[in-house]
Amino acid sequence: MFARWNRMAKQFARIGKDITIAVKSGGTDPATNPALRRVIHNARAVNMPKDRIDAAIKRASGRDAANFEVILYEGYAPHGVAMLVETATDNPTRTVASVRNLFNKHGGNLATSGSVAFQFKRMGVFRLNPEGIDPDDLELYLIDHGLEEMGESTGEKGEPQLVARSAFEDFGQMQKALEDRGMTPVSAEHEYVCVAPTELPEAQANEVLELIDKLEQDEDVQKVYHTLA
Repeated sequence: MFARWNRMAKQFARIGKDITIAVKSGGTDPATNPALRRVIHNARAVNMPKDRIDAAIKRASGRDAANFEVILYEGYAPHGVAMLVETATDNPTRTVASVRNLFNKHGGNLATSGSVAFQFKRMGVFRLNPEGIDPDDLELYLIDHGLEEMGESTGEKGEPQLVARSAFEDFGQMQKALEDRGMTPVSAEHEYVCVAPTELPEAQANEVLELIDKLEQDEDVQKVYHTLA
């Protein structure tokens, strides 16, 4: 129970930062700010209460709102697993020290910029509730709007999902195409998708997962991407 609340608090904090970044770049009206519209969808997907979303938007538009810089760190976990750590921070000095410390403590190392990123492809990832959707029909429709691949997955609670991926630069086009069809994704994110997964035996995989878990708990870390299969 405690772990679940912890995870929820972390998700809400992450979305609060996403809201701040979206509002600062495009204003407080979701109708004219697609980035904010996307974040609000994602907030609803993790059951963030409406009053908390509204409060975060209001706070982000205030004079005292924090200025978050999005910084991507590259590194290797134990056993050569490549990692990208996406952070949103108002204090990069604190963040890099914290991220480096976690890598060192768990048998990994922070790498130089560009040394790991080539193992990932930045994509738009849309997760949809498959209920009432004809996947073949949707795939044909989305191909004209930037769809690169479509498949099935399971959500956090084990529920089935359809996952549609586009190139990063086609994200807005895909988002609009789904909206034009009256479809609201469960979530819509920019993600770094690993190109060639690394297979490891269970004991070694667990060492990598421990580092991922510790990084995800860091207050400045938004997301962790890795090549572990």
